[in-house]
Amino acid sequence: MPPRSSTRDARTAVDKAMALLNAFGEDALIGVGVSELARRADLSKSTAFRLLSLLQNNGAVERAGNNYRLGKMIQDLGATQETAWHGRMRDALTPFLADLYELTKQTVHLAVLDGSNVIYLNKLYGHIQVRSPSRIGGRAPAHCTGVGKMLLAYDHAATEEVLNSELIRWTPHTITDPAVLRTELEKARQTNLAFDREEIMVGLNCIAAPVFGSNNKPVAALSVSGPVGKFVPESQASLLRKVCFAAARAAAAVAPRNP
Repeated sequence: MPPRSSTRDARTAVDKAMALLNAFGEDALIGVGVSELARRADLSKSTAFRLLSLLQNNGAVERAGNNYRLGKMIQDLGATQETAWHGRMRDALTPFLADLYELTKQTVHLAVLDGSNVIYLNKLYGHIQVRSPSRIGGRAPAHCTGVGKMLLAYDHAATEEVLNSELIRWTPHTITDPAVLRTELEKARQTNLAFDREEIMVGLNCIAAPVFGSNNKPVAALSVSGPVGKFVPESQASLLRKVCFAAARAAAAVAPRNP
């Protein structure tokens, strides 16, 4: 629906601001332009821009280049409090995440599985900046992330939960066919490597590998990501496996996760 022009908009300023926040939809972490947000919220572009500026001043949204995305304040409202196990795992594995960064000079992640989502326990940025929806402490769908697919590959219950639910299409490259995703998860289990090829964000590629715990099952995953055209995921496989193997001893020393 085009922005209202001939009919007075009776919505209050709060109503309009809420309409803008709801307009982000599935693009909340990636970013949306002012014109598109105005269209979705049925507002004029000037009104949308003014409200976005106010929301930005209060931490509800933030700029992402020429786009806007939900800010830390809004994301924190829905964030799950970090568990003691998350803290112990992050502390134990961050040194290895730093090693991975030093070896690759790319953006690297440490994540754990939580149901059908992943939680990013830590993230280090590479020299080649690339837009990415990941945020420390934030969540992302497991089915379209490298770390998520790697951890799903070893978790039958979580895999069935994901495959029996709607696979949201984040980009044109997101796998939404359960049979195709199942095959990819089986391959990830066989090779201990999983890939995200522009599946959560166009222009971003990623490779992930598991960090095994004391029960010989992955307790976390590490990944390396970079921009399409400048980053070849397969080229990082050997370094990634090496670091994950070294990290396994530290992960095994962490007390098991409470049920």
